[in-house]
Amino acid sequence: MGDWTGVLRLDLEERLGKTVAKNVYFQGALKVMRPVYHDDSGQVCYYILNPGGGYLDGDRYHLQISLEKQARLTLTTQSATKVYKTPYSYAYQETEIFLKAGSYLEYFPDPLIAYQDARYKQKNIIRMEKGATLLYSDIITPGWSPNGKRFSYDKVQLINEIYLDDELVSLDHIKLHPAKQHMEALGFMEGYSHLGSMMVVGEQMTPELLDRLYYALNPKTDAYDVGFSLLPVEGFTLRVLANSTQIIERIFADCHQMICEEWFGTRPSFLRKY
Repeated sequence: MGDWTGVLRLDLEERLGKTVAKNVYFQGALKVMRPVYHDDSGQVCYYILNPGGGYLDGDRYHLQISLEKQARLTLTTQSATKVYKTPYSYAYQETEIFLKAGSYLEYFPDPLIAYQDARYKQKNIIRMEKGATLLYSDIITPGWSPNGKRFSYDKVQLINEIYLDDELVSLDHIKLHPAKQHMEALGFMEGYSHLGSMMVVGEQMTPELLDRLYYALNPKTDAYDVGFSLLPVEGFTLRVLANSTQIIERIFADCHQMICEEWFGTRPSFLRKY
């Protein structure tokens, strides 16, 4: 395992219309639960869990997810990722994802909660073949602090690299460093405390769907702000600023449902654990 605190390997393939595991390996402070099939579509769901309860000073995690042609996976976590005080070295997680043509991955981890003096860096490297489909989301949530400060964490950094047929098509980099940034200012959190991002890549994407998603989210509200950005390939990034995790989760769930109904004629399974 080397210097990794936790390691997870998950390789999936399609057999007779059902997605099954070719290889499942985990060691250290990462585990994966038994596969769940929510319906008769053959799409499998796995829950990742950290039995340690949270990320601590110097923790390092590595995940590798691989889908063969026509494999379909829903991937989530059992609970939120909690990052506690890291006085000496930041906590780090790296995930490598490989998607073959015709495969489908929806990866919706529970929120990242960064507590007082937490430092965390996350890097996702996603390599897709043409014809693969990806839905991914993350939510950054400030943790409780004794003085009630909204941004008591030290630094949170999220990096997403998406490659299509080995060509880099999207580099998304979020860096929140309250001690060096005016978090309430325009271009940062703008008066909100929670940040959600959703990335969608799929050949089924159309400008008309993006318009319908935008108007369905009711952007003229004081409860949250939303923004869409088209990617250089068929897909988009959605950003949400809000003051609660539940608002962002609801928006992502609405988008997820609209995409599943339009692209696959299905309704997504309910993944929340509480």
